[in-house]
Amino acid sequence: MLTAAQLRAARALLGIDQRQLAALAGVSLPTIQRMEASEGTVRGVVDTLMKVVDALDAAGIELIGPGQPSRGEGRGVRLKEAGR
Repeated sequence: MLTAAQLRAARALLGIDQRQLAALAGVSLPTIQRMEASEGTVRGVVDTLMKVVDALDAAGIELIGPGQPSRGEGRGVRLKEAGR
């Protein structure tokens, strides 16, 4: 599961723009723009989502789901639950 907020945070950690992420993932710029503009969980073609997730993974980003511990060391981003 990938959220729009995770996608934006991942790009920020990498210091890349939407165009660069699109190139890394082999998808179009409008695809990345739509993903980041979505509410909550990003929806789309599974193959496209996997390309983006794989590109982030290859670049050193670990996506952490709600309630999941981090597998590795280093910096990361996790959103607090609403109301905390």
